[in-house]
Amino acid sequence: MKDPAEAAAEEPDPTGTVAGPSGGGGGRALVSWAGPGPAEAQAAGRDDPCVTDAAPAPGASQRDSGTAPGPRGAYPTDLTLQLQAVRRRSGQPDPGLQQALRARLRLLESDSREVARTLGELSARLLSIHSDQARLVVTFKTFEEIWKFSTYHALGFTHHCLEDLLVGPAFWLRAPEEQEEAAVRVRVDEEALRLTHESLLVQEGPFFVLCPDGSVRETSGPQGAGGGPQPLRPASGAPRGEAAPAPGSPASRLRACSEEEEEGEEEEEKKEEAAESTAEPLPPFHQWALRVAWDPFEDSVGGRMTPDTQLMAVGLASAVADYRGAGPEELTFLSGDGIEILGARVPGLPWFLGRHVGSGRIGFVRTGLVSVQGGASELENVLFLDEEERAFLGRAGRFSEEDARRLLSRTAGADVCVAYSLDRHGDTEAEPSEEQETPLPGPHPEPHETLQTVKKVLERWKSCHRCPEEPGSWGLNSASSEASSPDPEEPPFCLDAGDDWADPGALGPLLRFLDAPGFEPGFRGLYDASLPALGAAFRGFTDEEELAGRLAQARGAAKKAELPMALARLCFLLGLLCARRLKLSQARVYFEEALGALGGRFGDLRLVAALYANLAAVHLRQSNRGRCGQVVPKACALLLGAPGHGGGTEAEAELLRLALRRAVAARSPQAEARACFLLARLRVRLKQPEAALPFLERLLLLHGALGRPDAAWPADGYLLLADTYGRLCLPRLARGCVRAASLRAPGSLAGALRSVDLVLRNTPRPPRLPPQIAPYLRQALAAPAPGPAPAWRGPLYASLARLHSLHRQHGRAITFMTRALEAGAEAGGRRVVDDLLALAWLHVLHGQSRVALGILRSVVAVAAAGGDREGVVANMMAVALKRTGRTRRAAEGYFRALGVARRLGQRRNQAVALANFGALCLQAGARGLAQHYLLQAVRLFAGLPSGERGPDLTHVLLQLGQLCTCRALAQRGKCYYEWAFLVAVETGHLHGQLRAVQRLCHFYSAVRPRRAQCLVYHELQLALARRAADTALEGQLLETISRLYLALGTERAYKLALDYTKRSLGIFIDLQEKEKEAHAWLQAGKIYYLLQQDELVDLYIQVAQDAALYTGDPNLGLELFEAAGDIFFNGAWEREKAVSFYRDRALPLAVTTGNQEAELRLCNKLVALLAELGLQQEGLEFGHMALALSITLGDRLNERVAYHRLAALHQRLRHAELAEHFYLKALSLCSSPLQFAEETLYYVKVYLVLGDLIFYDLKDPFDAAGYYQLALAAAVDLGNKKAQMKIYTRLATIYHHFLRDREKSLFFYQKARTFASELSVRRGRPGPPRCWGRAPWLAPGHPP
Repeated sequence: MKDPAEAAAEEPDPTGTVAGPSGGGGGRALVSWAGPGPAEAQAAGRDDPCVTDAAPAPGASQRDSGTAPGPRGAYPTDLTLQLQAVRRRSGQPDPGLQQALRARLRLLESDSREVARTLGELSARLLSIHSDQARLVVTFKTFEEIWKFSTYHALGFTHHCLEDLLVGPAFWLRAPEEQEEAAVRVRVDEEALRLTHESLLVQEGPFFVLCPDGSVRETSGPQGAGGGPQPLRPASGAPRGEAAPAPGSPASRLRACSEEEEEGEEEEEKKEEAAESTAEPLPPFHQWALRVAWDPFEDSVGGRMTPDTQLMAVGLASAVADYRGAGPEELTFLSGDGIEILGARVPGLPWFLGRHVGSGRIGFVRTGLVSVQGGASELENVLFLDEEERAFLGRAGRFSEEDARRLLSRTAGADVCVAYSLDRHGDTEAEPSEEQETPLPGPHPEPHETLQTVKKVLERWKSCHRCPEEPGSWGLNSASSEASSPDPEEPPFCLDAGDDWADPGALGPLLRFLDAPGFEPGFRGLYDASLPALGAAFRGFTDEEELAGRLAQARGAAKKAELPMALARLCFLLGLLCARRLKLSQARVYFEEALGALGGRFGDLRLVAALYANLAAVHLRQSNRGRCGQVVPKACALLLGAPGHGGGTEAEAELLRLALRRAVAARSPQAEARACFLLARLRVRLKQPEAALPFLERLLLLHGALGRPDAAWPADGYLLLADTYGRLCLPRLARGCVRAASLRAPGSLAGALRSVDLVLRNTPRPPRLPPQIAPYLRQALAAPAPGPAPAWRGPLYASLARLHSLHRQHGRAITFMTRALEAGAEAGGRRVVDDLLALAWLHVLHGQSRVALGILRSVVAVAAAGGDREGVVANMMAVALKRTGRTRRAAEGYFRALGVARRLGQRRNQAVALANFGALCLQAGARGLAQHYLLQAVRLFAGLPSGERGPDLTHVLLQLGQLCTCRALAQRGKCYYEWAFLVAVETGHLHGQLRAVQRLCHFYSAVRPRRAQCLVYHELQLALARRAADTALEGQLLETISRLYLALGTERAYKLALDYTKRSLGIFIDLQEKEKEAHAWLQAGKIYYLLQQDELVDLYIQVAQDAALYTGDPNLGLELFEAAGDIFFNGAWEREKAVSFYRDRALPLAVTTGNQEAELRLCNKLVALLAELGLQQEGLEFGHMALALSITLGDRLNERVAYHRLAALHQRLRHAELAEHFYLKALSLCSSPLQFAEETLYYVKVYLVLGDLIFYDLKDPFDAAGYYQLALAAAVDLGNKKAQMKIYTRLATIYHHFLRDREKSLFFYQKARTFASELSVRRGRPGPPRCWGRAPWLAPGHPP
């Protein structure tokens, strides 16, 4: 028969690989080397189609860094977890969620602390994240780590924990009817898992293997390495702190016998050699269960078992041989007699408890002497032998109706019903909304239908609100009544220390009560070693010696009165007291006397089980091996196979561990599950939930392999596990366990509400309801209702409405709140008014203020809003009126709300009303009045405790600061911004801190520019963005800080800018924002250019271009190519590189995309650059293109620039006539009349250039004199004396030497001398220079 874990792995369950369960808490601490078996790990991979996809990438997840001795060679030390998004029902891949999964992993790749923390809870160590392949690579250091991880993975916790980490709120807040929802599945490389198991198992020491003949043996090394399987001997591999078996023990005798057989038979040696090569290690839980100090059972632990002996048996059996009992407790029978099994017959135990069908006697029966007519095929038939056991896991949670009411009051409570709401409409920096919400399936009421529903609800409320309301039952008492009452019931008798115990009359009631033939409820606490009820039964006995003496007197009286059951119970109590004081021999005598007094009576089965358990514990502690072989098997049979015993002692725990070992050795999953359940129950009763973890985990794993899928008890077991994980500070594991419980069979209302409570207790951000509770709230709504209108449906709908509202999905919130209102009206609750106010506020937030006004008017019409709600309604109506544009009525509403708040002495509500009125004045344009009311609100807020101010004061201070900044009160506005930041820090409001710092950054960058303060606040904003996990904002801030450092212009600033640019680049890569990524690559290249690291500039520019081309957006490519050329164009070296970017890359893209503005801009840059590089002929082509584009676009300024540049190029090429033509065309486009001095100066310079061009190149002094005179006219108009002096000098020279007009020459010469004297310039020989100069904004090239 296969191991149950293997069977579970082969089922078509998408939960992943099934491996052995882990230990936990105290249980796991005993040994640290047990681990899951490869056979168990292999089973899951046979039918799993996704295993091939989960193979580790070469060089990433299969590094052979660890080796173990033996021919197997190297073992892998890494394990790859393949993450896959699938549809939960069909198992088909979900491409949309898979893409989101990779995107989330990319964000976590740069900061993997959260992933490492989550995997640490799963007992794995993160090595690397491969987001492109959706893989995580983990490793393990000890076998306990891989044991726990294998268990968590088999139970499905790895899927749910990583799902909880990687998905967003929209995943949890999806519509309830979307049953084909997506899920995250984790696939494991089975071969790597098996080899890692074996590697760590070999490193930890000896371990147990399953041989092909079905026997369990011990080995100390890899199979085939010379340390092959040996007969089972627990001595050498005993856990640390436990003694090895002494010579002569049953285990050592078994070993000796096995060795003699191997020496005597050659065939047996061949079998052993075959076993060495084919034996497989046992699962880790079995490894741990088989490790005990010594086994008191006489027969072999190993041995071959047939499938019939692996099932627990119930019902009838028939004897196959005669047997005479060795004592009164053993049953005597003949062959063929019918025997009824009391409880169950457990494989591996030599005894069971039975009743003779003919005589009716009860006693122990030898297992090998009967033939069972049928075994129990279903696990649930033998796992719980009575109803008390079946209900234990459900009662262990102790979630009562009062707990449920308290929970829903926390989740459904709305502050808008008792406190004024601050109007944040128009706040452009409100909290970012969640993803686009989709409407819920089903009918959505129109506004008029909503108002009709509200009126009907109010009419019903008006007719019944005067009646006294009685809280209705939620149907949870039945599940929690037993849990809420203490387990030990108070005995119905009571004796004080002051009573006369020597008086038979005083002992009579005690002896008669103790002599009851069967079990009484009052005996429950007497059978517990902790004796919780003895203090109530025997009052005043503070000294156990005195109590033991009095009980001895009662024992003597019971013996004289021949009351055997009373004698047995008194001897049992005396034995307990002796065992507590470590008087083991005396305790053994009392226990044996109690068994003798019973004389084979089994009427009180709890007493019999407690006696055998405590007597066996004494023998084990005294190492009395002879008596252990007689008592321990019977004690184990009673504890494991008989119903009704419910003690809680360490003695039972030790015996149950031995019984578990027998069940494992017998390879009976049903017996193993039964032992695990009893051990888990025992540890929970002993207030040791951590020690119960390995047994409870194994129990749930066995149920997954053998149990019914529709069983309800596993959900309670998962919730108990989640509660324990939460106590161990493993919050994500606890939430994953709760998720696993919710996906089991449909649970109860108590289970769903308990799931909500567990998620809330294991969420690190309590101020805001986590979205993970949404599925459990819907599950609670789907639970069967005890009546036609259950009272809990309204609070559940209200909780869902509040949850969606907190995540800014107001449309869905309105739908749920409407359902809550209808459910509350049907149930006759008194929450109707609160639900109406919450519904109205949701309509306000959703932009449906007119509907909100209708609801509020209906509430006012029936006088439902009395007392403090009157002000709430007035304030809410004023907010709605303001949003509909009725300013006057809104102001009246705010004043009414302010009056109510003042009458009731509610300072916070007064502050909110004043702040709302200030915002109203600001909207109306009355800034002075707005500042007045906002200041009053701030004064009231400042006088409140910090817990009551919340984020409202931060919002008002930011409003006030922005108002002061707009009113030119910059310093005061800055103070308000800083105050808002300090208030947000005090209240722990992270979003408020972000908004305040954003305002301060804007203040120091735009209002009062200061680079140092601007950098400081941007750095602070960056730290806050990291805390808020806003990766997009973090990338933007890194980019901004890089630009700020770049503007400083120092080498150190350049290096800092480069660092921030690279960090932003990593974020943009993770976010898959290719456009920002390309700009970041280019920015890094620009900084390397400024740092003169030329070898890296081309590399970064090339990567930026590749990123831009990857998007397929030609506009982005055009922008990047032009920006790359600008780096060299605006630089001081290698300017010629800009030509290739402009001409060969950017310009063709501009032509292709039809972007004429960009084409014109590129042509202008090329003309200027080619002119500077001395390539005037090439520049002419682009100059004409720029001219044509300017004419096409109708841009007269660019057309004039194009003409001027063409003229300058022709002038350099000695094309005087063309240069004159284009200069004149440029002058013709100037505005007339001239409006600015710069235009006049342009005339002066161009006419001077024309004069020089005509005079020197065309040799025409007459026309040159004309241009000079035009330049002179412009200079005179401008009043530029220096220009006039130069022009007069040129004219004097022309008229003196060429035109031969001495009169004009003398006139111009005198004018020039006059201006020279005024300018204190020494006049030399008049002779014009070769060139007059040029306008720097027209042609950047040097003059010819």
